[in-house]
Amino acid sequence: MFKHFIYLEWKAFFRSASFATNLALKIVMGFVAAYFMLIFIGAGVAVFFLLKEDLHLEPLATVNKYLIYYLVVDLVIRYFFQKMPVTNIKPLLNLPIKRDTIVHFSLGKTSISFFNILHAFFFIPFTIVLLTHGYGYQAILWHLGMMALIFANNFINVLLNNKDSVFYSLLAVVASLGLAQYYQLFDVTKYTQPFFQGMYSTYYLFLIPILLAIVTYYFSFDYFKKNLNLDTGLAKKSDEAKTEDFTWLNQFGTLGTFLKNDIKLLKRNKRSRTTVIMSFLFIFYGLLFFTNSIEAYNNPAMHVFAGIFVSGGFLFTFGQFVPSWDSAYYQLMMSQNIQYREYISSKWWLMVIGTLISTVLASFYLYFGLHIYLLIVVGALYNIGVNSHLVMLGGAFVKTPIDLTMANKAFGDKQAFNVKTMLISIPKLLVPMLLYALGFYLFSANVGLLFVALAGVLGFAFRNKVFAQIEKIYKTEKYETIAAYKQKN
Repeated sequence: MFKHFIYLEWKAFFRSASFATNLALKIVMGFVAAYFMLIFIGAGVAVFFLLKEDLHLEPLATVNKYLIYYLVVDLVIRYFFQKMPVTNIKPLLNLPIKRDTIVHFSLGKTSISFFNILHAFFFIPFTIVLLTHGYGYQAILWHLGMMALIFANNFINVLLNNKDSVFYSLLAVVASLGLAQYYQLFDVTKYTQPFFQGMYSTYYLFLIPILLAIVTYYFSFDYFKKNLNLDTGLAKKSDEAKTEDFTWLNQFGTLGTFLKNDIKLLKRNKRSRTTVIMSFLFIFYGLLFFTNSIEAYNNPAMHVFAGIFVSGGFLFTFGQFVPSWDSAYYQLMMSQNIQYREYISSKWWLMVIGTLISTVLASFYLYFGLHIYLLIVVGALYNIGVNSHLVMLGGAFVKTPIDLTMANKAFGDKQAFNVKTMLISIPKLLVPMLLYALGFYLFSANVGLLFVALAGVLGFAFRNKVFAQIEKIYKTEKYETIAAYKQKN
């Protein structure tokens, strides 16, 4: 039966309307995967010698000290990016196939995920280096325990994916522990490091991670088996009916109606809520640039690059999928007497509001100086005046239907990559960097700020003409977009 499932997956891939795009993306992602694998292999070999010869630390004990954070980061990345085993099982539910088989196959797909395989390219070389430097066969036991923990993370993520409150509570606890260790208030690694070290120094402790992986698989299997039915597993449960009218938006007419719909979308759906959370995290992206912790980022062009991202997190994460957020009912919308101008304006105002909120929240960057915060402010002006238009223009060519009940693929999808969107993306970041660098090196830093701000102000002044052109493009792409939203593979 597993062979039949694989055959169905193969047919779904080749019969998809976006087969050419899928194939091209698979090739590109293959190169990206190979790149990361080489990095992990290099890290697995180099970390031993770096710790021992350069830092004069015991390699295995040092790695074990920070493994708790390694596993937590892995879990966080999985939560936001790893695909859950729910998408392709719906057509199988009305066929004479055992439920156990469907669930085992779905969980098996997550087990051979890139998120699991990638870690082997670090731990295998590191273990080989340990063996060649006299650590003995216990290094193999340690390796087995670590890989078991990676797979346990995989199944924990499956369980947590539908339990946002549990995940964010866990993340808050771990983040607090990390801050406590950084400020030398409490060192959690004093309690976790002995366990990881024990997987090497004992002959039995490595069995605990293996048992944990088995237990988490069992609970994942049990969870999906219980929910593998059409009337409960795929239906959203509602314990309490709530109505939110947002009547104060009625004063804006049709524009207010669209805004109400978008606000409800952001509040009620997992995918859109994840986008809001990730846009908030973008605010802290500037710390990599403005703290001078990375030498390559310590230059004027990269500083304005950071300003664009700090203020534009919501614009980029939400705006790149306009109108895909409405893909579930886009056909219905297009059958109504709806003005594209009002629809586009509502999305634009939502992005403007998100940009302004991010800019206000980023006011703590004043700690690094007024000029740093002005970089964020002019970045916000450029985002509002220029990038908001470019994002909506790119959205006309991103024909990606979105499942609002899922948080995976929060930053992109297979149909989001095409030549047109890539060309439109260039001015989003390169133009403000060039403008600021031009003013900075020819005149002064303040003139560089002025150049970027003027570009944003000019874009805002001509927004009506820009909207008219975007409206024409949306109308031209209308029927292709509707056809794309019907595709499920």
